[in-house]
Amino acid sequence: MDDILLNSRDKQDDNEQPSIVVPLDDMDKADEDPNTVDELAMELATIQQSAKKIAIIGSRNLPITHQQTIETIAMALVMQGNTIITSGGSSGTNAAAIRGAMKANPDKLKVVLPQTIGQQPSDVQNQLIGVPNIIEHSDRAMMTLADASRICNREIIDDCNQLICFLSHTSKTLHNAVQYAEDGHKVVTAFYLD
Repeated sequence: MDDILLNSRDKQDDNEQPSIVVPLDDMDKADEDPNTVDELAMELATIQQSAKKIAIIGSRNLPITHQQTIETIAMALVMQGNTIITSGGSSGTNAAAIRGAMKANPDKLKVVLPQTIGQQPSDVQNQLIGVPNIIEHSDRAMMTLADASRICNREIIDDCNQLICFLSHTSKTLHNAVQYAEDGHKVVTAFYLD
């Protein structure tokens, strides 16, 4: 009887597929950083959300075709139910994001200013007419615009699930904003314009 079982096992082994041996030392090890799996799960959950808070920030110096593209992106994102968060700006990325979001649904736009409306140039003040959700910072009135803008970018990023940034390779402030978003485990899309 033992012979019959043995022969049966031999026949079963002949029918099995050969196994492939993969050296484990060549594979990325998830156990080296236990947070990696959690971070990926969080990013996947953010991407799959039906309505997100999406920050759009970037360069002021953009050709009109780039501004039109950003405007279209912002409008489409709002039409999908997302909220756009940006800062003020008379030209460039922020202005295009404001125009696009306002066309789709002004209630889905949040503009965070680095300082106050009164400190903005008149063309920016004019653009903000009708924007229902503007956050001003009178506490930053005495700061330089550059310092207030860096703080503003971080505030915008802290409030979003996802960052879309339009920048050049030489833009230190925007590179720092992208790095800050990545460090905060935000979903980041960076469009380099050069």
